[in-house]
Amino acid sequence: MTSYTLIDSSTEHGTTLQLLQRDDEFTIRVEGGFGELMHSSVHNSEDVLAELACKHVAERESPRLLVGGLGMGYTLASALLHSGPDARISVAELMPAVVRWNQNHIGAIAGFPLNDDRVDVIIQDVGKVMSSHKNSFDAIMLDVDNGPDGYTRDDNDNLYGLDGLENAFESLKPGGILTVWSSDTDSNFTQRLMKIGFEVEVKRVREHTDDLGAIHTIWVAVRY
Repeated sequence: MTSYTLIDSSTEHGTTLQLLQRDDEFTIRVEGGFGELMHSSVHNSEDVLAELACKHVAERESPRLLVGGLGMGYTLASALLHSGPDARISVAELMPAVVRWNQNHIGAIAGFPLNDDRVDVIIQDVGKVMSSHKNSFDAIMLDVDNGPDGYTRDDNDNLYGLDGLENAFESLKPGGILTVWSSDTDSNFTQRLMKIGFEVEVKRVREHTDDLGAIHTIWVAVRY
């Protein structure tokens, strides 16, 4: 098996990300002992994250959706697949390099979702996007780091703690839905969602469509 080749690296907001390629596979890694952040062959749970959110608001006229975290584009691609032509999807991505890599290197693996006219990209922390858009979104999909217990713990507290979840709640329209991806379970996070006022369901989803690989967690939280 051939080794990975470094395509690009970028240090932003105190974190160094690397984009590597091996044959037709891509991976994004974090320097500093954190290892692989995402891989191009593993995205079923990200697909489901968006599908669950979009199906909940499918009957709404001109739904407005927010994807937190561009990653390799799979969550966005799934949101586009499960949304009608009148949907508007904003993608909040903190790292400019991730946007650039999707545009210049890895767009094909998810079908070039950034080229869709329904999409606009916001290079900003998704928490700040939510705080500046009250009662605005029909659905919010969060796929940031590795979930509530991700590697940038302090930043995650701002997003997945009580204040961050209240921010998400207030950014949704009544009846809107928040879906949150995580590499692992977290009962405390479930309790925080409920404390804010969400009606919560926890789903466990395989990372591959063939029912193989690791099991990831998706929280489905509805604002009633």
